[in-house]
Amino acid sequence: MLVYTIKELCRTCYTCVRECPAKAIRIVGGQAEVIDERCIACGNCIKVCSQGAKVFLNTVDRVMKLLNNNSSVAAMIAPSFPAEFSDISDYHSFVGMVKSLGFKYVTEVSFGADLVADRYKKLVSENKNFYISSDCPSIVNYIKYYHPALVDNLAPVISPMVAMSRVVRAKYGRDTRIVFIGPCIAKKAESNEIDEAITFSELREMFADCNITPEDTLPSDFDPPIGGRGAIFPVARGLLQTAKISDNAITGNIIAAEGRIDFQEALKEFETGLIKNQHMELLCCEGCIMGPGLSKNGKQYNRRSLVSSYANSKMQSIDQESWQRSFEEFEELDLSVRHRSEDRRIEVTNDKEVNEILIKMGKKTKKDQLDCGACGYETCMDHAMAINKGIAEVEMCLPYTIEKLHKSVKDLALSNEKLSSMRKALLQSEKLAHMGQLSAGIAHELNNPLGVVIMYSNILLEEASAGDPVREDLKLIVEQAGRCKKIVAGLLNFARKNQVNHQLISIKELVEHSLESVIVPEKVKINIVDLTTDPDAMLDSEQMTQVLTNLIKNAVDAMPDGGSININLEDTLSDVIITVSDTGTGIKEEDRAKIFEPFFTTKGIGHGTGLGLATAYGVVKMHKGQITAESNNDPANGPTGTSFKIVLPRKKE
Repeated sequence: MLVYTIKELCRTCYTCVRECPAKAIRIVGGQAEVIDERCIACGNCIKVCSQGAKVFLNTVDRVMKLLNNNSSVAAMIAPSFPAEFSDISDYHSFVGMVKSLGFKYVTEVSFGADLVADRYKKLVSENKNFYISSDCPSIVNYIKYYHPALVDNLAPVISPMVAMSRVVRAKYGRDTRIVFIGPCIAKKAESNEIDEAITFSELREMFADCNITPEDTLPSDFDPPIGGRGAIFPVARGLLQTAKISDNAITGNIIAAEGRIDFQEALKEFETGLIKNQHMELLCCEGCIMGPGLSKNGKQYNRRSLVSSYANSKMQSIDQESWQRSFEEFEELDLSVRHRSEDRRIEVTNDKEVNEILIKMGKKTKKDQLDCGACGYETCMDHAMAINKGIAEVEMCLPYTIEKLHKSVKDLALSNEKLSSMRKALLQSEKLAHMGQLSAGIAHELNNPLGVVIMYSNILLEEASAGDPVREDLKLIVEQAGRCKKIVAGLLNFARKNQVNHQLISIKELVEHSLESVIVPEKVKINIVDLTTDPDAMLDSEQMTQVLTNLIKNAVDAMPDGGSININLEDTLSDVIITVSDTGTGIKEEDRAKIFEPFFTTKGIGHGTGLGLATAYGVVKMHKGQITAESNNDPANGPTGTSFKIVLPRKKE
């Protein structure tokens, strides 16, 4: 595998997916994996990965081993070297540094470029077919894998690297081992005619490991044959310039395209017949000067200038006669190659599954397909097809993920709200449960002495004569003792030690019966709205009458100047819901948490025991139901009033 991922460094950005022309990136669990059989080794993913998660196979150790075990090893330097080693002012020093590593020969691939350019020129001028240049191995791989119908259009000419390897072995012997040094990752797997290939960045690594610097190196020249115009080969339209082919927009018949987007578009148009009677020079990178094997952050036009400057200087100082002799010596060298298709396309035949994937991402109509490209694919359809192939995930869709996140935030907020409400209800239940136990104990202890007080005070009152001055005092004792008895009874009701007597009753009749127990002033209007679909429920009629009576009494007391009481009856399949609302003064915010506590009352002394709502709460809880209150005491926030909502199970649990 030439290109792979360091998973610990990979982040969920999908930049590599976007930049991969072959879509050879599989996303699994949010992390990017390189699919080796689909990869064309262009290195785009390495160039764009800001986290350094994409790396290529380092072959420095293999080259060092080759140098240590062989006495005759030739280095072939790609003509783009001036773009990388601009810090070395004289190329002679650079050649000397390479030889210091142990290379016996250091040759220029630009001579191989001269041979290839000449052969390509003859091919274009002599043949009626229209060709695609074959010097870029990533382009060749891309066509073989993804445009197999165009394989026959690939120029049947080897690349400058392979051409130079044949020259080196012809000149220096078949036993000479060859290492290519250049800007390209794909060269590592292009041909078995070279022994090893390293990039310029790996060469820098070797210089550093061996402490080789220009100052400590004996300058040297390239070993023959010396390259000529091929020195300009790595820049855009370099093949045309090397071959001296007309690039005139009117008379020329060659289209040059470079970079991920342009070369793909050119191939699509060529394959569909939109481009006719035209040859194509294609490069996967923006010229070889921007290959992934160079140091990062280099500027394209600065590098182009460095290569052009070197080529210009070379052409002014070259021994033309010597070059011509070398060219003629190898002019008849076999530079042919036969390209074979290796179709690696994954066809999606199930349109139904693709449409289901689009719907899952919320893209139900064509208008929903934004084609924003955030997922790394050009269109939503491409993304859905990639998901269907198993190389992409639904979560890669940014609009879908944002919408899902918003929903999750809303659901979480709702869950937090419910949890907070349940926590408050639980605290209130625990609090009231403790108070209920205390109330039951107090009521039990008071009942016996209170019974004695009531009995003897009544006996004394009966025995006292009509004119006895003590009679009024005894009346007060009997009256207040009776009030104490009611308070104790209220405490027992709150503690709810008695059982619920479930009976099938009509909800509406229950409400109407409760109203009969309350004195309602004329200025208070009562409205009953029955929205139930099933009017009957299993409830304790007597206890629920007490609950409704307390609520209605409180509502009347909250409207001294008159108002209205609305009693709404609703139901579900399993519950009945009774809501008692008034237009009264409401309950203050600071009092709402205490309204169900025993003895808490907002009424004046002697006007309430503070057990009405506490008793109602106990009765509802005995029915396994819920009672809640909403109230507004501030006219600035809308109409004032209070609403009590009771939810009771329809059947006995």
